[in-house]
Amino acid sequence: MPVGKTGKQLMAMYRALFKAYGPQHWWPGDTPFEIMVGTVLTQNTAWINVEKAIANLKRERLLSPARLREVTPRRLARLIRPCGYFNIKAKRLANLMAFLTGRYGGSLTRMLRDDPGDLRKGLLLVNGIGPETADAIILYAAGKPVFVVDAYTKRIFSRHGHVSEAARYDDVQQVFKGSLPHNAGLFNEYHALLVMVGKRHCKKSTPQCMGCPLEPFLI
Repeated sequence: MPVGKTGKQLMAMYRALFKAYGPQHWWPGDTPFEIMVGTVLTQNTAWINVEKAIANLKRERLLSPARLREVTPRRLARLIRPCGYFNIKAKRLANLMAFLTGRYGGSLTRMLRDDPGDLRKGLLLVNGIGPETADAIILYAAGKPVFVVDAYTKRIFSRHGHVSEAARYDDVQQVFKGSLPHNAGLFNEYHALLVMVGKRHCKKSTPQCMGCPLEPFLI
């Protein structure tokens, strides 16, 4: 159960968002591997662009660890071009495949069954994989209860007084970890709902508080 006043308020905010928007069905993807690839491709771009890149990889039947390991960096970059920063992201995917091979013998099943703390430490050593991407892999591909913090999360909860604008990633994450039940389904839906309200209302420079499901929670 939620712990203390903060937990109760966070759950009340979650219920308000869920009532307003309903289930978000995150993360879009047919397989855990597709979801993992998507977490890298979505860095600094809109999801619609990721969908185009994923479609290209599917068309070429490259959405498997073995096939993605074999593709040349140049060809991979060309296929994922729609998602932007394609040369950088091709290298990051190659680094992730090297991690999967070197640590887990190429077995995605072994990787996703690993202890989430150990998996996170390993992922953060992969060049190009930061905390948000690592946690997205653990939550959405592995189905383990870790809360993903993105720009929307920090913006929304700093405006509602739960974190400071200068708070670090781990500090923001700890607010949720220390206040909510450790449930992967809850963390999944909560993060997706925060993205939705962030896009519709809690914008960076021109927040539109009127009509926002979270307006009653402003302090």
